[in-house]
Amino acid sequence: MSYAWKIYMLAAVSFLVGTSEFIIAGILDKVAEDIGVSVSAAGQLITVFSLAYAFGTPILMAVTARLERRKLLLYSLGLFVIGNGIAFILPGYESLIGSRIILALSTGVFVVTAMTVASKMAPPEKQGSAIATLVMGFSTSLIIGVPLGRVVASAYDWKTIFGGIGALGLFAMLVIAFTIPQTDGEEPVPLRKQLALLKERKIVLALSVTFFWIGGYSIAYTYISPFLLTVTGLSEKWVSIGLFAFGIASLIGSKLGGYSTDKWGFPRTLVGGMLLHAAALILLSLAALSPALVFPLLMLWAFSAWSSGPTQQVHLITLAPEASGIMLSLNMSVVQLAMAAGAGIGGIVIEQASLPAISWIGAAGVTIAAGTAAASLGLSRSHSRRKLEERNLRESEA
Repeated sequence: MSYAWKIYMLAAVSFLVGTSEFIIAGILDKVAEDIGVSVSAAGQLITVFSLAYAFGTPILMAVTARLERRKLLLYSLGLFVIGNGIAFILPGYESLIGSRIILALSTGVFVVTAMTVASKMAPPEKQGSAIATLVMGFSTSLIIGVPLGRVVASAYDWKTIFGGIGALGLFAMLVIAFTIPQTDGEEPVPLRKQLALLKERKIVLALSVTFFWIGGYSIAYTYISPFLLTVTGLSEKWVSIGLFAFGIASLIGSKLGGYSTDKWGFPRTLVGGMLLHAAALILLSLAALSPALVFPLLMLWAFSAWSSGPTQQVHLITLAPEASGIMLSLNMSVVQLAMAAGAGIGGIVIEQASLPAISWIGAAGVTIAAGTAAASLGLSRSHSRRKLEERNLRESEA
């Protein structure tokens, strides 16, 4: 089996993992009603997941650094099955919080490990496309998993979703065991050394891009189902269709983002995609009362938002190629912190202002991300020029 097919196998499992993470946003109103809490309180299940992911993943990756990568993928999926089982079997808000924490830890380890394995299997010139393929798995969970979960929750019970995902997780373990080759672990990197990368200004700026981009996205996406139901006035059926359209555009954006990164480089792709992302959120708020306009704007938003995923990953790897695993781990932690912040801020906006305001606040965050990206890329170019000049000077002196 070629490396490309193995990466597609990882992407298929990423779809399953992504569905378990993202599905809460698609059924938020149903979960809130069933367990007897407000929509904003249910939204904090996303905050809990994200915080556990952000702080737990770097620690677990450091502890398991020497472990052979395929084994680590299998162990994380085993924990993933347990987390889904808890959500399916146990009642109440507290057990659901526990389930989200377990799912967050298992998802974090799986995602970082899968990206590391994919980057090692792919040729250097195809790293952008390889990572984009994994991101495509998450996008596909938006296309199929989240809308399908909405339909299942409407027809049966939202807990059925997690039972089904847990069963499929067992099958995913077999897929990994028979398709992914063994990959040696790495020397463990102490958490102190991981955090030492944050002393470099260019890395802090680049990670800030992730925070504001994902934070702005999360403010709006966390509450997208209530937004479509109450502001746009869509029926249950059309909300599912809207989420399906959102997912299709996410998939296209992810693939074209990877292609554009390989062909034209990440500066144009990253900054241009984020500016389009901010514009789409503003337009979505302005056209919120028109279902005919909301649908294409949902797709434009998803396309632009997800085009930045593979681009930002490649950008971060180029900043510290000797520590690519650490960079990916740090970035995924920042992603989850941003999602936690976005869900929390979105809940406050809903309680204190209004539901339509979430897209304006989200657009502000993404605009800051675009400006920070431009500054980060400028600093990286300056750093590269200085390194080249120093090297030329040493060679001329020799």
